[in-house]
Amino acid sequence: MNRPQLVVHGHFYQPLRLDPFSGELPADPTAAPAHDWNERISADCYRPNAELGNLGAISWDLGPTLAGWLHGADPVAHDGFVGGDRGVNGMAQPFHHTILPLASAADRRTEIRWGLRDFLVRFGRPATGMWLPETAVDLATLRLLADEGVTHTILAPWQVTGHDIDTRRPVRVELGDGRTMAVALYDGGLSAAVSFDPHATTDADRFIRTSLRPRFVDDPLPDGERPVVLIATDGELYGHHRPLREHFLRRLVGSTAPPPEERGYDVIPLATAMFARNEDTARIGVLRDRTSWSCHHGISRWGAHCDCVDDGHWKAPLRSALDRLAGAVDALTERIAREIGAPDPWTARDDYVDVVIGLDTATAFAARRLGSADDARIARFAALMEAQRWRLAMYASCGWFWDDPIRPETAGVLRAATRAARLIDGLAGAGVERRLAADLALAIGPGGHTGEVIRRAALVAIGQAGRD
Repeated sequence: MNRPQLVVHGHFYQPLRLDPFSGELPADPTAAPAHDWNERISADCYRPNAELGNLGAISWDLGPTLAGWLHGADPVAHDGFVGGDRGVNGMAQPFHHTILPLASAADRRTEIRWGLRDFLVRFGRPATGMWLPETAVDLATLRLLADEGVTHTILAPWQVTGHDIDTRRPVRVELGDGRTMAVALYDGGLSAAVSFDPHATTDADRFIRTSLRPRFVDDPLPDGERPVVLIATDGELYGHHRPLREHFLRRLVGSTAPPPEERGYDVIPLATAMFARNEDTARIGVLRDRTSWSCHHGISRWGAHCDCVDDGHWKAPLRSALDRLAGAVDALTERIAREIGAPDPWTARDDYVDVVIGLDTATAFAARRLGSADDARIARFAALMEAQRWRLAMYASCGWFWDDPIRPETAGVLRAATRAARLIDGLAGAGVERRLAADLALAIGPGGHTGEVIRRAALVAIGQAGRD
């Protein structure tokens, strides 16, 4: 039977809460009785969905920073994702959840390559799709995805325009060089209802009857093609943001769902829906550049003040300070690499992900890159790659997401920045951390107190432990 099709996609991500100085994940009293928010959210969401088999019934992307934590701290949840992939359910994600349209070309490429490498190692297959953090997109980013073999992504319905765009059919976006990228547009109304209306997800049978069936039956596609309805939400919705909603998900698409002939639709993975479309006859959409799913002002939320928050005037000075730090670290990286006779440090940085995910050690990695070298040169190159590691980590999107910089997410990016600055200062004695502190003092926080809020956040981030 030519039934319509439903795809449910969960975006699973947590920031890197690892302390870059100690290598430990510190306790967070606000997550009590759990040790930290990773542990609490996993108990609420990741493990229950794994145990119920939901991760084999939906499509999802799993952030590498979260996946690495799950591997060691909650293997039941981690194995639920690995087993639930089934060769088709998972999508990759750039490694540090960086807003790619705000990143340099080299950083975009590294983040994409690190995410794809983590996916290959973790799930045993190359990823065909990649979720963009906050679905923040521009044409240059899509071209880089295509360069790395990615064939499709997910965007919000307002991020693509064109004649007769209907979210129930995937579109292809022209990349300007004879290539296209397949894009699935999620259903805005249904996704918003599941995400933000607690009443909508209390009864899966009612949701099927009153919300899904009208999208399938009452408004058929004019050419008779099978509609594909995509619901995309944060994965943490199912059990953490909405307690017990893992059971709603199980009834909607999982092991307790009504049979297809009763509910009137088939449940399929996103990749299946994308591959089933004929590229020659696909509709062409026009990308709206520099847009996202969670900021209707484009991507302003992660680099400037916008109306998404009450006071975001601290965000531009923070990003500018980190951009200047990144420029200094990069310039010193090239200088130090020449001094120690290291080959292309940027190719080495792309490959350093194997150290970050535990497949290699920094010393062994550096020794292979340098060939015959003394221990001092090997140690310097290993420290250089570590500086680049934390310089990449300091751009995690959650550092800019909220109204107030006095939050652990902003403290986290500042702590990563401080680690990168101290590592490069230890190699070059360039006073980079001192200049970072001076730049941070230029920020304007809530209430208009110039520099004070960011200075306080920096103190929280750096702390005396960072001196150890």
